[in-house]
Amino acid sequence: MITNSEKENLLLNSDKHFKALLEIIESIPSRKREISIETQERDKNFRDVLMHLYEWHAMLERWYREGMDGDTPFIPAPGYKWRTINLLNRQIWESYQDVTCNQAIKKLKRSHERVMELIQSHTNEEIMTKKYYKWTKTSNLYSYFAANTSDHYIWAIKKCEAIATSIKAREEDKIVNK
Repeated sequence: MITNSEKENLLLNSDKHFKALLEIIESIPSRKREISIETQERDKNFRDVLMHLYEWHAMLERWYREGMDGDTPFIPAPGYKWRTINLLNRQIWESYQDVTCNQAIKKLKRSHERVMELIQSHTNEEIMTKKYYKWTKTSNLYSYFAANTSDHYIWAIKKCEAIATSIKAREEDKIVNK
């Protein structure tokens, strides 16, 4: 029996979760995908979730590029530490409020493809070996790639399922209350 490498599993799971995420969004008619739900949470619509993923892809790409060039990237972002991640995520949210859901889908599809290409460009050993690259410090590329693809997509699926359920329930209430 042939088993997949961690790299192959990461690629497969990332694509599987990414497709599942898009299916949730596509289950809502396009004219209703801009609807925001009432929630105390930061992400109130599909665009918010998608642009969050997009921006984390962009940060990953920056870390990767700077690290591979021999620099030490600011992780998670210049001016932020992991303990101030909520402030960073809020700033990301604020900066994409003028983007449409369709624009967000297109941007995220492109960034997903770029990150998948980065993963493809490495051997399983390069991805899985801790300290293989100086910039990953005590970690490995896998932890960076998984956190910003497959694992993050699982988070996004849960968020988008809640948004989709709320939109569908709102539409059903409109029909019942006519």
